[in-house]
Amino acid sequence: MIQNKSLEETQCEENGKPKNTFSWPDYLVLGTMLLVSCGIGVFYGFIGEKHSSSDDFLLGGSSMGTFPMAMSLAASFITAIELLGNPAEMYNYGTQFLMICCAFILVVPLTARFYLPLFMELRLTSSYEYFSLRFNPSVRYFASGLYILQMVLYMSVAVYAPALALSHVTGLNVYVAVSVVYIVCIFYASQGGMKAVIIADTFQAGVLIGSILLILYLGEKFVGGTGVIWSHNYNTGRLEIFNLNPDPTIRHSFWSVVIGGTFYWMTMFCSNQASIQKYLSVENINQVKTALWTSCFGLILIYVINFYTGMIMVAHYQNCDPIKSGEISATDQILPLYVMSEMGHFKGVAGFFVAGIFAASLGTVASALNSLAAVTIQDFVCGAFKIVLHETKGAFWAKSISAMYGAISFVLVFVVAQLGSIMQVAISFNGMVGGVTLGLFSLGMFFPWASSKGALLGSMIAVCVISVMCVGQQIAIANGDLVEESKPTTVDNCTCFNASLSHENLDGKVASSSVFFLFRISYIWYSALGFAMTVLIGLVSSLLVGCSDPHETDWNLVSPPIKNLLFSLSNKTKERLNLPLKINSKKTQKNTFVGVFNMALDINDETKPKDSEKRSEKVRKISAPSSFLVTS
Repeated sequence: MIQNKSLEETQCEENGKPKNTFSWPDYLVLGTMLLVSCGIGVFYGFIGEKHSSSDDFLLGGSSMGTFPMAMSLAASFITAIELLGNPAEMYNYGTQFLMICCAFILVVPLTARFYLPLFMELRLTSSYEYFSLRFNPSVRYFASGLYILQMVLYMSVAVYAPALALSHVTGLNVYVAVSVVYIVCIFYASQGGMKAVIIADTFQAGVLIGSILLILYLGEKFVGGTGVIWSHNYNTGRLEIFNLNPDPTIRHSFWSVVIGGTFYWMTMFCSNQASIQKYLSVENINQVKTALWTSCFGLILIYVINFYTGMIMVAHYQNCDPIKSGEISATDQILPLYVMSEMGHFKGVAGFFVAGIFAASLGTVASALNSLAAVTIQDFVCGAFKIVLHETKGAFWAKSISAMYGAISFVLVFVVAQLGSIMQVAISFNGMVGGVTLGLFSLGMFFPWASSKGALLGSMIAVCVISVMCVGQQIAIANGDLVEESKPTTVDNCTCFNASLSHENLDGKVASSSVFFLFRISYIWYSALGFAMTVLIGLVSSLLVGCSDPHETDWNLVSPPIKNLLFSLSNKTKERLNLPLKINSKKTQKNTFVGVFNMALDINDETKPKDSEKRSEKVRKISAPSSFLVTS
């Protein structure tokens, strides 16, 4: 008996190991994707046309094509978080989260109508410089600091996810994999600038879509076709898209996914520095609008493929849940497990899958490092600390700051690894910060009465409240007090089962009502709550401490639709709202200043002194004063 038991335990211990391992074709496919990505950066950094200004490096000289920019947007939004998290979401909770596709369709017109015109008109290297123009530098530095926090944490998650996948299918230590990814990303981000990022993203988007389509095709074929897949998912109650329960503590309902998801994705489209930099990489606003719709439908396609892949896994694991059987330790590992165990014997398939996972992360991290360097130098080094950097040191500073953020993000990977479901953690971080930043932009663009003190107070209170909610929820989850009920699975036909798991562990538990209400609110509402608190508290605070005088407002800093709406009111209504009867064109012209010329980020001044002299005469008009002005 003892020997038989030991044999069973040995078999169970072996159960969690991959049945197949990487072969040389797999490494070849993965290595090729990484080399091509790095090669694009090398080409634009060393071989192709040299960067003649900071605009060339950070914005691609505003000369990029519409389609590459659209693919770059989609690739940067779809990270390994979605590729690993969405199939697992489908497997555990069903199709409700797929309604996020409705949010994509809502976000694009909102972005194009209310926010994009100002960004394209101002063309600020750091979008957060808007807050200096509309409010004061303190609001700008606060928003920039929030962005840095958001992206450093998000990068950690985006890199940890593919490293986890690679670790599971190859046996490579997860932190060794993380190190390799960061080395590639830091090198890639410090070369080539925005042109390299966009072209590489376009290539990586092709790899990403190709890999998930291949997994979908093979998976559907293996389980017996579409009819079998839909039947198993229907019988287990996973085909749910109209859960209209308005309870905000429900993890995913129609309302939380569509409304909360819309605000979450607005933070990505409307107030994210990396996204805005890509908007400015093309010449005119119509190109951006086309790119937004193209990326929108690209996102929808990828999400549909992801969720259908999750439905395939439901059919495949219908009689043996690998989570309950102990074969894997986290839901995010289910897709790598499925690919390696069922398709690993096909040469190159596992490598193509992992290449798609890495492709989904590289673009996001490269864009983040690029934007973090720009924000740090523009808003803090040159802005807050008034440090004047010599032109010839621009490349050194940009590369050093990118490497610094890469190192910080690498350390934070160890924290992310302890926080449970990677998708929920990532959205919690982004929602916590992104909603507040979106609220600040909206205060400035939509409400000419909002004051600097009101904006700062509203955003600070919102950050504190959402932070407490996020931390409280994570603690409740870690303590086992907050566990969402998942869809039914079984272990009836498992050949190896960890009997130490009790039935209490196997059944999903409903969130305990003893947990404080704010801690039970679904993470997907964080962006909407952060936005609402920032705007409402900002307006109330402005009323209490003194509103900004609309007569003194530069109306070029107000969103055009809002400006048109306010000035279409009757003169009597305008007087009640303390609005000017008409826009003072003289004042607007007076406040049109020469724009930012980022001396810190001129990359090639070491070798092109004559170009530097020419660039010092090249200026760009914006609609309000900047901290740093260049005069002819």
